[in-house]
Amino acid sequence: MNINSKCIGFFLIIYLCTKVTLIAQSKQRYQIRTIAFYNLENLFDTINNPNTFDDDRTPLGKDKWTSDKYMAKLKNMSTTLAKIGSSVTNSSPDIIGVCEVENDTVLTDLIQQPALINKGYGVIHYNSPDERGIDVALLYKKQAFIPTSFKSHRLLLFKDSNYRDYTRDQLIVGGLLDNEEIYFIVNHWPSRSGGEARSRPNRIAAAILNKRIIDSVKRVNINAKIISMGDFNDDPTNKSFKKVLQTEGRLKKVSDSILFNPMDELYRKGEGSLAYRDKWNVFDQIFFTGNLVNKQKDSYSFWKAYIYNAPYLITSKGRYKGYPKRTYSGGSYTGGYSDHFPVYIYLIRKEDN
Repeated sequence: MNINSKCIGFFLIIYLCTKVTLIAQSKQRYQIRTIAFYNLENLFDTINNPNTFDDDRTPLGKDKWTSDKYMAKLKNMSTTLAKIGSSVTNSSPDIIGVCEVENDTVLTDLIQQPALINKGYGVIHYNSPDERGIDVALLYKKQAFIPTSFKSHRLLLFKDSNYRDYTRDQLIVGGLLDNEEIYFIVNHWPSRSGGEARSRPNRIAAAILNKRIIDSVKRVNINAKIISMGDFNDDPTNKSFKKVLQTEGRLKKVSDSILFNPMDELYRKGEGSLAYRDKWNVFDQIFFTGNLVNKQKDSYSFWKAYIYNAPYLITSKGRYKGYPKRTYSGGSYTGGYSDHFPVYIYLIRKEDN
């Protein structure tokens, strides 16, 4: 009797151990990639460019933009970029769209900062005709993404029939993210200078160009996965998004033919990526083709979207308490970061067990 009990107990232990192992083996593992966008707010070098209005950001200019301030700005921007999404991935973003950068020199200096130098970033950048000399660019981890095509699309604006309004180009980069073809578009749409209504036609024109770029890719490959990101100077509910791009903010309404904008929900919840006159906006957005909403997760699919508003990025006191902590505030140097918070999304896909 005792022997049989011991035998039964022994085989029961073996059974239970085997069952636990099978359960553990059945757990699905996922690969996660972070896609981020950050308006770096006037990342200029200290050298005066006679062809652009960059005089303020020079040592003798209004901002007294010295090498020390430039190096502090690089440190702040790189440190922040390195932290975005790291609470989940333990690493910096795999793809980063940026705007308000002066040239490829500042981008090279940026990725060579201690916080980023070992991440293996590459840079894709074109000079835009913007009057201030600010551009958009894409940073990518070489071990994760292989660019196969890139092009800068010019946005032509006119204040009247004889006067050109120079602004930023829209950059599109196609490539392989872990052998999956994905396209990234980086934007910095025209500002609201002169008022939202008066400047609205410029952003409508930018939205039309963005839609044209997306449609041109889909004409070649109807199943192309496309992610558009940037500082749009419009909220998710503005006409440029709802009427021109026809974005959808509700997951249950999404299909492959519809552009999904997860920032729509964040905006409706009252979150913001920048503040103006005590009102929060979500001008910084990431939206994408509906085929990136895939419940099966057998290829890269959207998981979650966030605004990165860590406490150190927030002004802690004074008139602008609660706002993003800027490099300059009220005309005075504060050594902060940017007037925008970064935004990011996670893409995930199943790994083979």
